[in-house]
Amino acid sequence: MADKNWKNYSLETQAIRAGHNRTAEDEHSLPIFATSSYVFKNAEEAALRFTGQKAGNIYSRFTNPTVNAFQERLALMEGGERCLAFSSGMAAIMAVGMGLLKTGDHVVCSRGVFGNTVLMFQNYFGKFGVETEFVDLIDVKAWEAAIKPNTRFLFLETPSNPLIEIADIELLATIAHKHDCLLIVDNCFCTPVLQKPFSMGADIVIHSATKYIDGQGRCVGGAVIASNEIIEKSIYPYLRTGGATMSPFNAWVFLSGLETLSIRMKAHCDSAFELARWLETRPQVAKVHYPGLPLHPQHELAKRQQTHFGGIVSFELKGGKEEAWNLIDSTEMISITANLGDVKTTITHPATTTHGRLSPEVRALAGIKDGLVRISVGLEAIDDIKHDLARGCSEVRNVN
Repeated sequence: MADKNWKNYSLETQAIRAGHNRTAEDEHSLPIFATSSYVFKNAEEAALRFTGQKAGNIYSRFTNPTVNAFQERLALMEGGERCLAFSSGMAAIMAVGMGLLKTGDHVVCSRGVFGNTVLMFQNYFGKFGVETEFVDLIDVKAWEAAIKPNTRFLFLETPSNPLIEIADIELLATIAHKHDCLLIVDNCFCTPVLQKPFSMGADIVIHSATKYIDGQGRCVGGAVIASNEIIEKSIYPYLRTGGATMSPFNAWVFLSGLETLSIRMKAHCDSAFELARWLETRPQVAKVHYPGLPLHPQHELAKRQQTHFGGIVSFELKGGKEEAWNLIDSTEMISITANLGDVKTTITHPATTTHGRLSPEVRALAGIKDGLVRISVGLEAIDDIKHDLARGCSEVRNVN
């Protein structure tokens, strides 16, 4: 089983089979290696492993068989060379920054990213002399104009959070490489089931495994996929020293999540598409953000670079925060939580949760209005989701 070339198999098979190097116990299900350290045959072997002259486990902060299995499986599914797992999605972003950036470097980042990602670049990398310029995700000219001689990489989420805008990955990769920059894509919303950034020229792919990869809101984790050169020279040394480690138990949960990822993502997408069309008919809704709708500005681009349109729908009410809160508070089944990618449908008000720590000016530049509501469409019966939202819509008084 260890010698199987899983690259020759489909993503669905990789998600179930890859990464499991069966032990002498001949187990069918992948085990959890709950150990902090490993025993060496002798002092010489210990020395050779610590210096990297001999392959093998050293210490579970940076080598663990269960975590290794998750890393191998996700790298194959993404079409990347190597993956490193981290304790959270934000820890994965931190690792990329710490591994690639130094004082005096410059980063170009989309405005349409998770609020904490903005704060990470501004408040923490900025504190150490790294400058970040934020640009409109879909304004290609703005991306190129923002690049400087000291720009290290371009960073983006596509689809964006929470407006579900779509960036042209192939075009941005061309621009980045023309200026000797790396292109980093957060693929959390799509997963490798819906989108393969490496096939379009991306250099690094980031995941919050907490979301769709887990799929049931059980564990927190993250991942970085890149070339072996980037991982070995820049990211792995930070993980080994910094210790933002994914636990074996969490890796085992995420491995189980990957096994059902393909069928879950397709079901999420089908329900999200139906819900988006239904929301368009509600008199309380001013605008629906979903790339599956023909009126979405990047509808054709989404058709070209994604296999499906995703499981996240956001919409603007005819009103502000009060109307949005009334709708959210009037739902009965849907979970009020900022997490997403769960089998349970979740609802949140981005302006006061995921992006609430940003200034009003920054939120305005990112297009996040007080009447915006984000739905992560789960796997309940779609009619039940509609019924719950209809109850909430009935509490929205401003329909003019």
